[in-house]
Amino acid sequence: MDSSERCCYDPYLQWNPQVEEYFIKAYGADHFARISKALTRPSCYSCLRVNMLNTTPDAVIQKLLEMRYGKVENGARNEVEKEYDNVQILKDNTNGGGINRDFIHKCPIPGLEYVVYVRGSGPHGVGYAHSPDQPMKEVIVSRKCAEAVLRGAQIYVPGVLACSSHVEKGDTVAVSVALEQREQDGKWGTGITRGTVLQGLGTDPHYIQRKGLYIGQGTTMMSRAGIFRALEGVAICMTNRVYDLPSFNNVLEGEIFLQNLPSIIAAHALDPQEGERIFDMCAAPGGKTTAIAMLMRDQGEVVAADRSHNKVIDVQNLAAEMGLKCIVTYKLDALKSVARKVVPDVTDLNAAGEVASEISVQPGETSVTENGNTPTSKLGKQRKKNGPGKNNYSGFRVEKSKGFPPNSFDRVLLDAPCSALGLRPRLFAGEETLESLRNHGKYQRRMFDQAVQLVRPGGVIVYSTCTINPGENEAIVRYALDTYKFLSLAPQHPRIGGPGLVGHYEFSDGYVERWLKPGEEDLVQSLKFKGRIDIKSDVQEHSASTTNRAPSPKSNQVEPSSAKIGSFGISGLARPINSRILLDPESCRTHKAMDSV
Repeated sequence: MDSSERCCYDPYLQWNPQVEEYFIKAYGADHFARISKALTRPSCYSCLRVNMLNTTPDAVIQKLLEMRYGKVENGARNEVEKEYDNVQILKDNTNGGGINRDFIHKCPIPGLEYVVYVRGSGPHGVGYAHSPDQPMKEVIVSRKCAEAVLRGAQIYVPGVLACSSHVEKGDTVAVSVALEQREQDGKWGTGITRGTVLQGLGTDPHYIQRKGLYIGQGTTMMSRAGIFRALEGVAICMTNRVYDLPSFNNVLEGEIFLQNLPSIIAAHALDPQEGERIFDMCAAPGGKTTAIAMLMRDQGEVVAADRSHNKVIDVQNLAAEMGLKCIVTYKLDALKSVARKVVPDVTDLNAAGEVASEISVQPGETSVTENGNTPTSKLGKQRKKNGPGKNNYSGFRVEKSKGFPPNSFDRVLLDAPCSALGLRPRLFAGEETLESLRNHGKYQRRMFDQAVQLVRPGGVIVYSTCTINPGENEAIVRYALDTYKFLSLAPQHPRIGGPGLVGHYEFSDGYVERWLKPGEEDLVQSLKFKGRIDIKSDVQEHSASTTNRAPSPKSNQVEPSSAKIGSFGISGLARPINSRILLDPESCRTHKAMDSV
């Protein structure tokens, strides 16, 4: 096999046969083939959300241009460039042709002028030159490592699986990726023992399978022995990439946040207003939480929850970095977001014969009373005095919540855990089955049922995912509209996408998964893949909105939300007033719902 044919980047995304049949039914064979190919490629641009509370898009663009091209003043380089000497964004691809200002520009979508696009480049041909009598030096990295490299990262020690012998610090190595294969026990794995020696022969691990899976060349930052002895650090600095995307690690912290465009649109779909109380049910890592807070100009309250202690810390750290004060965080399982009322015992009555507390508070945990306050138990206060303990990390404390009473929030964002089949780049998809995809949808419906109860009359719910699975997107919208009759689809802004999916799919067990009905597809918003994604023409999004006949104020009915499809999706709903739903199918979807009395 010719080396140029073998050492290239032309991956093929393998699906479970039943899952592939399901998606072909949803999208059509040609369209799904384009989606699959697009998923294996990274986006051709990076999207930066500018913190308008601290700076401006023009100031950010100027700083990034100076970091990339430098600036000469009185014979000395500009201090900004000096500070970021080692930042990859400084790399100049103009070959001496001067400043390329098309490399960075403001988002042209009305209302998103605070978003900055930074273009990458690729795919590039990489010359893996070697002689027949001297095989090139290679490393094999894990699939997750390779996906990060395609997005602009370097190769860190834990990501290296195998390496040629006699590799020393400073050597140039070709980088390929080992994908998961079905093993004898039925599980998926690479079958490579970390530290395996590569000979450059057909007997090497995954020799045939790695055809078309070379992602570039790099320079080793340590010897082979050092790579497999160390526990952390950069093992290989990528110097010649198939896709060259700028890295923004530690760049302009507090001024910019690297975030996918659909995520930003999700926050806009929610349409938060200053002074409102917002609930982000699955907030980590905090990108949408902080986007919502900035749209509110840090005026009001954004309650951010996640069931993971460490992820709550991540949200706190990001909020502090962005200088946002209106964000309050809690450790809380989204499936328990609605507070469970406890039947009062005689001992629960105060002197006036009233219930002293409707919700039990465990030691060290936080609950929410009917007026929205969050009392802390005495034991919890005592633990604070005795030292940082488990709940303190990086100067923050993680409070636990027992949930919130119904009608507690003006708007709710449910960025639900999902199959993530719309995230790019993706090099492996074989593990998902029809059963696992259906289970995701069941889980999301349960979360949605919680979200609906928490929205006040006239409020909004936005539901989002990052998958191309209609069962987690259009099917959730269908569930919302059929279950909560007072909801209806309503317009969203901005609208940059196309229509959602209409129809249904019948599974082998007879279960029928229903999607949108005719006439609803243009009321949802979907960001689609069209092969190679491009900012101006190849990214589309679907949006949908609903209005509902609200029940009486005492009704316990709640509203739906929206879901994303593809790379990312969003949906929104509200309680008795008007509800909007956004959806983004192939690359990203958004649903927003709002109901009116």
